[in-house]
Amino acid sequence: MKTQVLPATNEALSLAAELLSGGQLVAFPTETVYGLGANALDKDAVLSIFAAKDRPADNPLIVHVWNRDQLANICEVPPLAERLMDAFWPGPLTLLMPRKAAIPEQVTAGLRTVAVRMPSHPVALDMLRACNLPIAAPSANRSGKPSPTTAQHVLTDMDGRIPLIIDGGSSDVGLESTVLDINQPVPCILRPGGVTQAMLEAVIGPVTVAGSVLRPLQAGEKALSPGMMYKHYSPDGQVSLVEGDETDVLAALRELHRQAAANGHRACVMCFTEHVAALADCQPHDLGSKDHPEEVAHRLFETLRRLDDEHMDAIFSEVVPPEGVGLAVMNRLGRAAAFRTIQAKDVIKNA
Repeated sequence: MKTQVLPATNEALSLAAELLSGGQLVAFPTETVYGLGANALDKDAVLSIFAAKDRPADNPLIVHVWNRDQLANICEVPPLAERLMDAFWPGPLTLLMPRKAAIPEQVTAGLRTVAVRMPSHPVALDMLRACNLPIAAPSANRSGKPSPTTAQHVLTDMDGRIPLIIDGGSSDVGLESTVLDINQPVPCILRPGGVTQAMLEAVIGPVTVAGSVLRPLQAGEKALSPGMMYKHYSPDGQVSLVEGDETDVLAALRELHRQAAANGHRACVMCFTEHVAALADCQPHDLGSKDHPEEVAHRLFETLRRLDDEHMDAIFSEVVPPEGVGLAVMNRLGRAAAFRTIQAKDVIKNA
């Protein structure tokens, strides 16, 4: 199969709508990351997403809509959902709501709820409007790899696997949407994103965060949301997170890089803008300012993909406080590292 990459013209969007209506796959930009879309009402089309991504079938998908009227055929919409949609749609918030029979269980991994959102990216909305179908769309990457924030990232993973990529430039947010389960007494964030706990609580009151956000799924625990797998968003090299106070972390990063390089590894560090100069001898990759987690979120997946381009196999990263957007950053970094964490003081003590 030849994969076309086309700018987001009216002709390209018409082609995308034609392909989606015919049961084929199209990658398209959203404000979060690029999505890999298929007709959510077509079981065979949905199954082709899993094949193209090499994605486990027990990992549910998110359904994208352009109009709230489409929800009538997809899910039950409780009053709490209406308040959240009024506040955050279109935008990076996914809601889990009771699914209706029209949605194949392949979309929901057999769950009784379906994840739905309305993206704010104008190209995504134009494409969804053109095909007028609910579109199931996980991130447009090979399963487990960093999510794509440019059309080139998609092409790297999906060349020859899908017929069309719509190029809408770089994604603004850079991390996937917040996933909120509203089907319990206190709504619960299953995957953090750009819509933070504080933002949600300002609209609907108390919101909890799932324990699995900053840890692996436990034995027998089911993935209720995309992005909950043990190792996810991961480059080819081993990522290790380095924790401790700032002075210790910088010293530990230098020592870890020295040890890894001495052992023949292609080693680097991921660090904040403020620390690039101090780590100049450690192949630093700038994550953005430590005082602006939104900037770190925007750069994270692009940085992880660049590490693959540079064939880095030992990667040591600073961490951010798991608060606000920082919680979303640490959720992605934790899974990229398969939760491998190093205490800076231990490195210094043993050096």
